[in-house]
Amino acid sequence: MEFDTRSTHDQDFRVRAGQDGRVALVLVVEDERDIREVLRRYLEREAHGVLTCGTGAEGLRLLREADPDLVLLDLGLPDIDGLEILDAATATHTPVIALTARAAVENRIEGLQRGADDYVTKPFSPKEVVLRVAAVLGRRATPAAAGPLTYGGGRLWIDADRHEVQVGGRLVALTPSEWGILVALASRPGRVYSRLELVNRVRGYAYEGYERTIDSHVKNLRHKLDDPEIVETVVGVGYRLGLDRDS
Repeated sequence: MEFDTRSTHDQDFRVRAGQDGRVALVLVVEDERDIREVLRRYLEREAHGVLTCGTGAEGLRLLREADPDLVLLDLGLPDIDGLEILDAATATHTPVIALTARAAVENRIEGLQRGADDYVTKPFSPKEVVLRVAAVLGRRATPAAAGPLTYGGGRLWIDADRHEVQVGGRLVALTPSEWGILVALASRPGRVYSRLELVNRVRGYAYEGYERTIDSHVKNLRHKLDDPEIVETVVGVGYRLGLDRDS
């Protein structure tokens, strides 16, 4: 399994906030290493988190474990048919852009009929792929709520458009990692997120040791929020937002 193991410091990390405030995580399933690396670099320039792998088996595993926001999928993989991964992704409503050397119209039609959101034929321009990623994510985005979201009868206030958080009317300044954790938890109040899930949603990739630092970020987040009921620990599992979203 291939992960980008390079460290990225908070002050250098540009948070890409979608309609639900999460960073966008793109999974690239491509057996040609050079293509994987080019796509990774271009996507990271646009502040996307990127996971890469070179086989279909790894792709299926990452699809299950990392819950990506979008998959760039080579249909001509060495071990399994890329259409099998396409079927798995569409079953979980994960958008897919197919990458393939199969230029025949019938091949493109089959991919689209099986659930692909877009289709790019090799050779392609990495810039074009990045634009297509942005377009698909934009089409799949949930319409923004009218104004900020509030929780717990107004105790917590999150405005993703303005990138602001308030607790009890007090504006709270958060680092990108703290912001990412909070909006991930707030996207589904009460749902428990594991540390690995939070790593992927905040950083867009995982590397040895970083999963443990989530606890430090949560500790700092709780100190700044100064309300112990907002972020709750579920022992042995992870964290959840302890407040209900206001209607």
